[in-house]
Amino acid sequence: QVQLVESGGGLVQAGGSLRLSCAASGRTFSSYAMGWFRQAPGKERESVAAINRSGSNTYYADFVKGRFTISRDNAKNTVYLQMNSLKPEDTAVYYCAARRSTQYDYNYWGQGTQVTVSS
Repeated sequence: QVQLVESGGGLVQAGGSLRLSCAASGRTFSSYAMGWFRQAPGKERESVAAINRSGSNTYYADFVKGRFTISRDNAKNTVYLQMNSLKPEDTAVYYCAARRSTQYDYNYWGQGTQVTVSS
């Protein structure tokens, strides 16, 4: 198992930036592919970004391309989501998730961090 703790959420004005962090427990962080998801009230959870074990391959949802950047620092057991040009529709609880690279499902989830973007 791996324990995930998100941080960095908060209130920001439209057009502003936030950097989310997800700290993972243990010494095997590099064994996991990581992803960021978000869920707004009354809406379905959606994938935001993902990154492979080494950080050499990334995925972004269309609605964040060009604005968000996912990265990881395996030495620090941390994955990041740099969010720029934030929009009110980005308001959601953002979750960090982990999966073994050999698995399809994300099996480990953080508690979430609230991101609120005001107009």
